[in-house]
Amino acid sequence: MTRKLPALTPDNRAFWQGGAEGRLQMHHCDACARFFHPPAPICPRCLSMAVGPRAVSGRGKVLTYTVNHQPWRPDLQLPYVVAIVELADQEGLRFVSNIVGTEPGQVAIGMPVQVRFEQVEDVWLPLFERAA
Repeated sequence: MTRKLPALTPDNRAFWQGGAEGRLQMHHCDACARFFHPPAPICPRCLSMAVGPRAVSGRGKVLTYTVNHQPWRPDLQLPYVVAIVELADQEGLRFVSNIVGTEPGQVAIGMPVQVRFEQVEDVWLPLFERAA
């Protein structure tokens, strides 16, 4: 499926290109010692500017999900799973991604997952699959 790719910025480049080295990189605040997403130049919790990318484990769990059956575009392979994944590195560190490599009917809330990357041009999309 073709995807609309993000515009790379100094703040988000590590997140979108960390997969080239097999690393999921989330922004981290040195002042309050918390990860946050999406990447930004200022910590949304304490407003510190002492922030930057740091590698995380890439492991987490499915917090919630939906299965899409709507062919929004002719190149979509249906059905596909859109999920909110909470990373194991910090409670509340969540983002939206796709669950791949697992039949949609086998996805479940609480299912352990691990990141895998799909390269599209100069972006490595963080997708998740069932953890081994």
